[in-house]
Amino acid sequence: MLAIASDHGGFALKQAIMAHLEKRGIAYHDYGTYTEASCDYPDFGKKAALAVASGECDRGIVICGTGIGISITANKIPGIRCALCTDCFCAEATRQHNDANMLALGGRVVGEGLALKIVDTFLDTPFSNDERHIRRIGKIEG
Repeated sequence: MLAIASDHGGFALKQAIMAHLEKRGIAYHDYGTYTEASCDYPDFGKKAALAVASGECDRGIVICGTGIGISITANKIPGIRCALCTDCFCAEATRQHNDANMLALGGRVVGEGLALKIVDTFLDTPFSNDERHIRRIGKIEG
């Protein structure tokens, strides 16, 4: 199960990502927002991050206008490694090297086509399990 959330700035992109996930047969839970009305990204980013941290969801995607604020919010939750990605290389690297469990996107930064490729890369790339990356993640968590 994938957690997904956005504020108003990421709402349209979240809708496109959810449709894409449905086409791929990937189950998700939408933690809001549910309209384009102005709202506060921490309210929704925190809900999604808590779902991932608790194990209710395996991974998550959070979206705000830039992706910055909502990624900061998610990373405040212990056990979350949320990466703001603007290209597929970063999405692949953060999964391989950081075992990132959440992806942040900027709805006003990346276009829909690129965002969907980033999502696919993030979801389809496994963690490398290399000792050096395990050691580094331990230092992040410690």
